[in-house]
Amino acid sequence: METCTLSKPDDGIVRLLQISDTHLFAETNRDLLGIATADSFQAVLDAITELPQTYDVVLATGDLSQDHSAASYQRFARMVTTLQKPVHWLPGNHDHRVLMQNELQVSGIRPEMQLVGDHWQVILLDSQVYGTPHGWLSHLQLEQLEAALLQYPEKHVLICLHHHTFPIGSIWLDQHDLKNASDFLAVLARYPRVKAVLCGHVHQEYDQYHQGIRFLTSPSTCIQFQPLSVDFSLDTMSPGWRYLQLYPDGRIATQVWRLEPGQFAPDLQSTGY
Repeated sequence: METCTLSKPDDGIVRLLQISDTHLFAETNRDLLGIATADSFQAVLDAITELPQTYDVVLATGDLSQDHSAASYQRFARMVTTLQKPVHWLPGNHDHRVLMQNELQVSGIRPEMQLVGDHWQVILLDSQVYGTPHGWLSHLQLEQLEAALLQYPEKHVLICLHHHTFPIGSIWLDQHDLKNASDFLAVLARYPRVKAVLCGHVHQEYDQYHQGIRFLTSPSTCIQFQPLSVDFSLDTMSPGWRYLQLYPDGRIATQVWRLEPGQFAPDLQSTGY
């Protein structure tokens, strides 16, 4: 697992921005269930630049493309580099991993890795099972996770992956969770410095604790899924992103930000995608 050094702010607080599930197309004007994904992503980027909060790194937690095209990843790279911050990505179930890596690396956007600071390490994992919506952490990924945790036992840990570990209460979405969550949790249980697990995939906000670890999911920059739904259902909540502050003592402060209501309206009659 490649290692990257986090910046060292004077106050010791690591500030992160999570964007997820952009679902971009090769064409600018293509929409996903009524929302033009390039337009909503641009609106999110514009809103981020207007906020007073500073941040050190952008985490892109999967499903960056909807059509598996090289051009969609080129579009993501062009758009996100306007933030002028380091960006690190991991793949989601809609992504084409090889194309993703090839196209993003040209723009200096680097894949899953181990980001190490004075008090924290952030570990990005690949839970993609290509061609299926559910997730799985391979034996190699679990080995690399444990090696990273052993390497810096004194540091607090934030782990990122695309798929959610625990059911969020939406029956149709919970079929597509991390299928070997028990293996993942068994590793985490051996390392008390693991403070949080951060995911995308579910297009909604979720924040719960399990055995002292905080499990977070975040909204998409385009369509949102209706919480606690039995069948596929879209929500009217606005596109959004998550901001995190990792404190030297292991505390995490985090907030979900969203665009102003009404800017992007999905097709609520949609039954899937």
